[in-house]
Amino acid sequence: MFRRILLIAFVAVILFVGYEWITFPDVSALAGSPPATTAFMEQRKAELRAAGKSDAIDYRWVPYVRISPYLRRAVLVAEDDSFFEHDAVDVKGLQEAIEKDWAHKKLTHGGSTITQQLAKNLYLSPSRNPFRKVKEYFIARSLESHLTKKRILEIYINVVEMGERVYGAEAAAQSYFHSAAASLSPSQAALLAACLPNPRVMNPASPNKRLRWRQRMVLSRMRRWGYLFEKEVLTEKKPAPSAPVTDTTATVDTALQQVPATDTATPEPPTETTSTETVHPTETVPKTETVPPPTTTTTSPP
Repeated sequence: MFRRILLIAFVAVILFVGYEWITFPDVSALAGSPPATTAFMEQRKAELRAAGKSDAIDYRWVPYVRISPYLRRAVLVAEDDSFFEHDAVDVKGLQEAIEKDWAHKKLTHGGSTITQQLAKNLYLSPSRNPFRKVKEYFIARSLESHLTKKRILEIYINVVEMGERVYGAEAAAQSYFHSAAASLSPSQAALLAACLPNPRVMNPASPNKRLRWRQRMVLSRMRRWGYLFEKEVLTEKKPAPSAPVTDTTATVDTALQQVPATDTATPEPPTETTSTETVHPTETVPKTETVPPPTTTTTSPP
């Protein structure tokens, strides 16, 4: 009887591993073309349809050079300050997240890197199921093996949710500031990066106190570390190039350098879901790059 149970368990494991192997995504295709959609986008559409609402979302792809350097830096300092030092997983950050979760007796700190978050967004779900986390790890390692850091960051900023039905930098810039992603100012970029942990609660369309606090924190970190991150991403060593590489010269942003490099953030306030504050689309936007208008693709119901 015991042998029979062991045999059944062994067969079940083999079948599970085989299924995961067969369904494992081919991430190499992302090196040459952007994703048409993501698992998170499709899940959100299904939720909207189940609620009897339109499943239209705003998703517009723009290349790396048409994303403001301020936003690229803001995302790095807000989400993964060791992005260029790890291979998919930040072991130190993961240990700290586990310690915090253990102290609070619940799973609240993911400790995920940008690469892991991209793997989850593209192919998985928000579930904290241990099996899902294992698959996330292997997909993240595959992304790091097949794509450059610059490409991973480019895809992430284009597909990540930045508010209700809003996905990616271009859609967010147009929705909240009526400008292109290339023209975002430091404060606008910090606001978008600050919303990423929970963009539906901390919605840039109506910033609450928690989002404003995170915006100030991100701006402070950008002043201290932002230029170094941008320099790294532009001078990163690449595999043997198959096509000309553009945007290879880092520029110094005086808007960040003129402010003292101090982090003055105060203890984080409780989460709030409503506020009367609004984003001012008329904010003066410094031009960081001269680029042609982006190609716009908006997903809507058939």
